[in-house]
Amino acid sequence: MGDSGPLEGEGFFVRVDTATKPMADLIILGGEVTRGEIKTGAKVKARVEAGARFATAQNHSATHLLQSALREVLGDHVKQAGSLVGPDRMRFDFTHFAAMTKEEIRKVEELVNRWTAQNHAVAVTEESHAQALEGGVTALFGEKYGDTVRVVRMGGVSAELCGGTHAASTGEIGAFKIISESGVAAGVRRIEGATGERALERFWKYEDSLDEISHSLKASFEDAPERVRKLQAQIRELEREITSLRGKLASGASGDILSEKKIINGVVALAAKAPVADAKGIREFADTLRERIKSGVFALGAEADGKAVILVGVTADLTGKLKAGELIAPLAEKVGGRGGGKPELAQAGGADPSKIDEALALFYDEVAKKLG
Repeated sequence: MGDSGPLEGEGFFVRVDTATKPMADLIILGGEVTRGEIKTGAKVKARVEAGARFATAQNHSATHLLQSALREVLGDHVKQAGSLVGPDRMRFDFTHFAAMTKEEIRKVEELVNRWTAQNHAVAVTEESHAQALEGGVTALFGEKYGDTVRVVRMGGVSAELCGGTHAASTGEIGAFKIISESGVAAGVRRIEGATGERALERFWKYEDSLDEISHSLKASFEDAPERVRKLQAQIRELEREITSLRGKLASGASGDILSEKKIINGVVALAAKAPVADAKGIREFADTLRERIKSGVFALGAEADGKAVILVGVTADLTGKLKAGELIAPLAEKVGGRGGGKPELAQAGGADPSKIDEALALFYDEVAKKLG
C-alpha cells in the first residue's frame, strides 16, 4: 500500500489514494480528480499524508521484526509468503505446518515488543545483490531483484531486502499486538496485528470488555474468570435438573394424552398438542410417548419461537404399513411448511402455528387412507 495525500495545481485538485512503483523509474499515482482538469505539463504541488505514512512505516517495520521473531520461536523453516501493510493494519503470511499455540504467540509478541523497546536504529543501505545475500540478508522467495538492492537492517535482529517505507528506529513502532493467527492455505499461516496507537486501541477494547464482564458478574477483574467457571457449573447442574423434570412431566403428560387415542383399523392412533415449547422438547416428549404407546402411530404439534413444529412417529412394528415421512407431508403443508424424515420419525416446521389444530385433525384421516 503506497502513500496518499493531495496533488494540487492551478485550477485542479487530486486526492491521491495510493502510489505504486512497478519498475525502478516509474511511480504510478492512483486517486480521484475532485476539482478541475489535469493538463499535460502543469506544475503541481504534492503533499504526502504524514500521519498515514508514519503509521504505515510502523506496521511495515513491525513485519520485519515479526518475521525474525517467528523464525526464532518456530524455526528457520519460516519464510514470508505474503504481506499487506497500511496505516490501520498489518498482515503477514508465512510458511508453517500448524496453528500456533497460545504460548508461541505470546513469545513472538514478547520478542517484538522487546526489540521495539530496545530502540534499534533502522539502517537503509544499497548493496550488490550478491554481497547482501552473502551477508545473510533475508530475501523474498521467488522475487526478482536487480544487481543493486536496498537492504533494511534493524540492529542485529533483522536484515531484509526491502523497498518500502520504514520507521527511523524500532522504538517508533511502539507497542505491538497480534490480533489473530489463522490458516489461509496448506502450510501457510496468517498473522494480523496492530502497532502504536492501533495496538493501544486494541488493548483499550479488551479492557472495556473485561470491565463490562466484571461489572455484570459483580466481581473484580482478577476474580471474574473463576466466577464465570462457577456460573458455568451452576448452569450445567440446572440443565441436568431441567432435563430430569422434563422427563417426569413428559411421562405424566403422555399418560394423560394417551386417553385421547383412537383405534383405526386395529391400529392405535393419536394426534395431540405436546406440552412443550421448543423443538428439542417435542422430540423428547415423542420418545416418552413411543415407550408408553408400545404399538401405534402418533402426531404431535407445538408452537416454538412463533412457528409451528409437527412431529410424526410410527412404532417399528408398523413401518411396513405406515411411513412417518409420508404421513407428515399433508400436515406440514397445512401449517405452511415442509417436512420429512425416516419411516419411524419425521419432523416438519411451518410458518403458521394457528393451523396446528387443523393439521392434527387431518392426521386421523391420513392414517385411515394409508390403512385402507
